[in-house]
Amino acid sequence: MAPNVTGARLFWESRTIDFDDALSYLLPWELSLTWSAACLLAILLYLRGLRQRRLRGDATGVGRSVAYLLGVATLYGVTQTHYDYLAQYMFFTHRAQHLVLHHAGPFLIALAAPLPVLADGLPARIRHFPGKELAVELLSPLYRLLQHPLIAPVLFVGLIYFWLIPEVHFDAMLSADLYQVMNWSMALDGLLFWWLIFDRRTPQQGGLGYGKRIAILLAVIPPQILLGAYIAFSREVIFDVYEVCGRAWPLDPLDDQRLGGLITWVPATMMSAIGVLIILSFLFRDARNEDLARADHPAR
Repeated sequence: MAPNVTGARLFWESRTIDFDDALSYLLPWELSLTWSAACLLAILLYLRGLRQRRLRGDATGVGRSVAYLLGVATLYGVTQTHYDYLAQYMFFTHRAQHLVLHHAGPFLIALAAPLPVLADGLPARIRHFPGKELAVELLSPLYRLLQHPLIAPVLFVGLIYFWLIPEVHFDAMLSADLYQVMNWSMALDGLLFWWLIFDRRTPQQGGLGYGKRIAILLAVIPPQILLGAYIAFSREVIFDVYEVCGRAWPLDPLDDQRLGGLITWVPATMMSAIGVLIILSFLFRDARNEDLARADHPAR
């Protein structure tokens, strides 16, 4: 029996159309030059730094490189693809977007400890810029303030609460400029917070003590649980902006809100728990290194 050539051709043409449609979802919903440029620059500098270090014979772990590139890719994915459309027209997808911007993406980037690689990726004229020391000196007080062990967790949780104040959230979702301020503030604060937590410097080298890091991670869990539970178990629609703009999918408003509350509650707190385990691994690593050092140089 001869094959149905016409039917086969139509099938593959339909598959091609579906594939093209799928690729279109990877394009920006609303192009932001700042987000696109920041993500592109972050990747190019890192890849250039990896090349420079390879030429010098300095190794960079594959796991760290994957974590960094994946972290940047997730930030790009929730801001510069069609996912951003869903984040503007569904509450639970909006909460997932902020989970990536504030937690998952910065978590992976900070865990990769990319500063040495990024520094090597900078052009020589920028690395040796005459005003670099002055800029560092001027910005250091602000950085130390934001990284203070008492301020960092308050700011981390406070921003989540602030942008979920119903009136503030309503305005942010209807204003293009305020929407960008909201997303950038979440991403930058996430980077600052997780950078403090995953600082590769030991306490002896000037890094925050491991006990304090664990205390910070534990301190941010209860407020996120309370907020997420309040949203998830509310019997009234709290965020009515999605009623005004319309939802991307015909999902019941309370179901949409419950899903958003669960995202605010469960995965966010789980990431703090994972962070505690990572800090414990740092602690055990330092203890092991100290034991090895004592074994190599026993006291006389």
